[in-house]
Amino acid sequence: MLIKKVLLAILLSSLVILGSWYFNNQTAKNIVTGVIQDPRSSLQSTSGQTNILLLGMGGVGHEAGDLTDSILFISLNLNNSTASVIPIPRDIWIASMEAKINTAYHYGNERRSGGGLALAKSAVAETLGVPVHYAVALDFGGFVKAIDSVGGIDVIIDRTFDDYKYPIPGKETALPESDRYEHLHFEAGSMHMDGATALKFARSRHALGDEGTDFARGSRQAKIIATFKNKVLSPDTLLSSTKFNDLKNSLFTSIDTDVSTIAQSALFKVILALGNQNNVSNISIQDYLYTPKNLKPYAGQWVLLPNPSLDKLHEYVAQKLAN
Repeated sequence: MLIKKVLLAILLSSLVILGSWYFNNQTAKNIVTGVIQDPRSSLQSTSGQTNILLLGMGGVGHEAGDLTDSILFISLNLNNSTASVIPIPRDIWIASMEAKINTAYHYGNERRSGGGLALAKSAVAETLGVPVHYAVALDFGGFVKAIDSVGGIDVIIDRTFDDYKYPIPGKETALPESDRYEHLHFEAGSMHMDGATALKFARSRHALGDEGTDFARGSRQAKIIATFKNKVLSPDTLLSSTKFNDLKNSLFTSIDTDVSTIAQSALFKVILALGNQNNVSNISIQDYLYTPKNLKPYAGQWVLLPNPSLDKLHEYVAQKLAN
């Protein structure tokens, strides 16, 4: 009887402590609210879809560290637990900015604090013709740590490729010029990648053959995200408090986002519902972009423009997202 009373006292004390923590901690309230509520009532959405912009950048220690080297548009369908991913080439010309899309985050932050995410969202919305509800910018250091925190990922490489000009951070002006680059080689098949290797696989821009295009690069980035998502949602990660805490810490220290705490919990709930099933589709906009012969209007820069028109690109994206 005494043991029962002691256990009951411990239980009641714990409930009082947890209750006090909850009622006096706004973050805790927001987390619980996001988990309990229907995501459709917690998240911004349009026609049942929540659209997120994921930006990857070099960060401190990289040349032009706040230019977004990787740009992914992710649309989550809240009604049927599916997702669509559109890799966005960084050389798309944004008429309203008179600059490439990968500069939006940089110029937005130059104008005002927090303006980087807003301008990047606006640029992507202008390109795709759909609203962008949330944005997340992650530097490459956080990307590497996040993948390492879950023990790496197993990636299926579709095609063998070599890149002889992968830039080495901090050696942008090294002489001879060959010292500025690392030779990357990826063999077709399954490969276990740590964070550093996954980053190189995702960022490679000068591969020989078809893998040297920005479109192939975008597909590789989408593959890394999908594979990482599956690893995060695996029992091996979710049931390990150490891995989960390491993952949280690696992301939160390297991230810039406008996603509220309630929305973060709701998004996690939506992503959890995706599970490991094949319900994430990749959408390519390659056929709706072209490089003009006359680059003078673009300060001589190599750019991508809508083909045959921005309206046609918008129609295509709307049709693919609706399906």
